Amino acid sequence: MDTKVIDQYIDDLMTKSTAEIPVWNIEKARAGTKSGWDYIDGCMIMALLEMYETSHDEKFLKFADYYEDFRIHDDGSIDGYDRDELNIDNINGGKNLFPLYALTKKEKYKKALENIYEQIKIQPRTAEGNFWHKKIYPNQVWLDGLYMGQPFYMEYDATFNGGKNKDDIYNQFFNVEKLIKDPSNGLYFHCYDSSKSAFWCNKETGLCLNYWLRALGWFSMAMLDTLNKAPDRGSDNWNHLKQMFIDLQDTMLKFQDPCGMWWQLPDKAGQVDKNGKPNYLETSGSSIFAYSLMKGYRTGILSDKKYQEAGVKAFNGICDKYLNTDSGKLSLGGICLVAGLGPETNKRRDGTFEYYMSEPIVQDDAKGVGPFILAYNEIKQLNK
Repeated sequence: MDTKVIDQYIDDLMTKSTAEIPVWNIEKARAGTKSGWDYIDGCMIMALLEMYETSHDEKFLKFADYYEDFRIHDDGSIDGYDRDELNIDNINGGKNLFPLYALTKKEKYKKALENIYEQIKIQPRTAEGNFWHKKIYPNQVWLDGLYMGQPFYMEYDATFNGGKNKDDIYNQFFNVEKLIKDPSNGLYFHCYDSSKSAFWCNKETGLCLNYWLRALGWFSMAMLDTLNKAPDRGSDNWNHLKQMFIDLQDTMLKFQDPCGMWWQLPDKAGQVDKNGKPNYLETSGSSIFAYSLMKGYRTGILSDKKYQEAGVKAFNGICDKYLNTDSGKLSLGGICLVAGLGPETNKRRDGTFEYYMSEPIVQDDAKGVGPFILAYNEIKQLNK
């Protein structure tokens, strides 16, 4: 794929977006609402900030600053952010405020970081000590939530608290390894209910039925980002988390399709559900692993060049299959719009194969585009 084409695609996404109506938030667009403060936009702004870090092109920093400045007030309050939701997803956007504060020196960004950290201090926990995913999902740990919360927690703790809470952060990962990892194949289940009462869970283990690609990807990035933000690189806990990250990459290489991508349910390549809907090669999770493999190698956490090569193969596979011209414009397809378990009022989200196949497949949503740009940025790093 011609990199100039991808550069133009990214420029178009910024040019066509405003702080209230970004073109990449397909969920909000379908709902007919304006964007507020959510992890989806957080993913996209993070990708643009990493592009800035690599290229030093001011357009990326300018857009990210404009986007966050628009909704953050001088006292650190944030339009659209409700701490009382106790939604771990809402922590994700806070990660972007660390580089923005460092680069712009705007005091409002530091105050917003403090505002978001207050949620970390009151977030409910399971009996094992892990953050609940959301108030509406009591006692539940989702792989997604490790990415949304832990890298922010580690960076804030290292930056402002002298790293005093780092063991709490590590232990939340180690609990996931003990409770959610399937020792038979090295994959992690999407969700765990500590109370073992959710309608979708195994009443003995608390686990859901399946492994979901994007959740595995979020967990992979959670480990990678936490490792790179931790203040105690080389400690026993850091090395334990590093080995967890390596083990997951080794597992995912076993499930990588010859085209370079991974399947929506990675252990069920080629399967078709009872409604005739086939499992499919999915863009967002494949992009996340492309990024994890390449950045993991670049930052020295993965030592074998095979990981970088697998990441490049994944990125090229995504471009070949899903980056295409649709109605005269470039689009990125093959993105699962959303997937989750429950709540009790939504029994459709039961974690079955049929459920994961039933969720919409869309183009140009930030949950795919953001990771794709992160992976593309690693390609640019490699080309440098």
